[in-house]
Amino acid sequence: MFPLQRNRRLRTNESIRSLVRETTLSPNDFMLPMFVAEGKDVKVAIPSMPGIYRHSLDNTIKEVKEAWDLGIKAVNIYVKVSDHLKDNKGVEAWNKDGLMQQTIRAIKDAVPEMIVMPDVALDPYSIYGHDGIIENGQLINDATVDALTQMSLSHAEAGADFVAPSDMMDGRVLAIRKALEENGHHNVGIMSYSAKYASAFYGPFRDALDSAPVDSQNIPKDKKTYQMDYANRIEGIREALLDVEEGADIVMVKPGMAYLDIVREVKNAVHVPVAVYQVSGEYAMVKAAAERGWLDHDKIMIEQLYCIKRAGANIISTYFAKEAAVILNK
Repeated sequence: MFPLQRNRRLRTNESIRSLVRETTLSPNDFMLPMFVAEGKDVKVAIPSMPGIYRHSLDNTIKEVKEAWDLGIKAVNIYVKVSDHLKDNKGVEAWNKDGLMQQTIRAIKDAVPEMIVMPDVALDPYSIYGHDGIIENGQLINDATVDALTQMSLSHAEAGADFVAPSDMMDGRVLAIRKALEENGHHNVGIMSYSAKYASAFYGPFRDALDSAPVDSQNIPKDKKTYQMDYANRIEGIREALLDVEEGADIVMVKPGMAYLDIVREVKNAVHVPVAVYQVSGEYAMVKAAAERGWLDHDKIMIEQLYCIKRAGANIISTYFAKEAAVILNK
């Protein structure tokens, strides 16, 4: 006797598969990370990230408008800081006329409805390439939190919709939330990089911003004293829960594909939206394999994005955002 349940009935053709599909994907799910550089009419290719560029502000606005027309509703901004502006305290990070602040204002002027989430971390501004202030060969937490708070306020004053602390300092979400409230920025949200792992997948990103840690005997050579051990699962859940208690509106898991178990665990634990960052190394691997003809680029790209969404992501920060949006819009 044949079984009463023939599961293949629901896979017969694309019409029925579409009708019963559990997960949907659209450009509304994407956030586009963008790299901004000083100058005018600048478009510098990032060799380890094919198709991704550092743009000057004028070209950044063109990119933002193109993303908006594709249905992408949010951008995550990172700036390439000139070496002469770097120091150990990141003072340039809260310069009201700094490149990040100029970029926020320009995007909100050009596309007011675009959600702007600037990165909050000191590594682009640090002479040591670390996410905080270094003293006696150690990254100090509380002074760094003070700097991040000033940085966040400057972003809010420039018009940011959310600030996005990616540093993994203890207590920074609460400090930022209190400062935003005390200064009248009640509607500025916080997207916290809550479960950010010390990953080797970040390499191309550091090429993009020239922000790798300095190789010195007196300075930590990696970020393992503040980014999380990739062997840990429960720690990621605890970090996300703490950030929600401190006032985070959105929590993020980073990286993406290799950490989908963490995405699902965090999604089950919190009652706020969950963002996932499909990072530079993940992007670069797909590009490299596709260039060699080993993988079908578009099929792999869409499959990975579906998998991230299926795991529980409400927002996917991905360098594939524009390419994927073109395909999904068809």
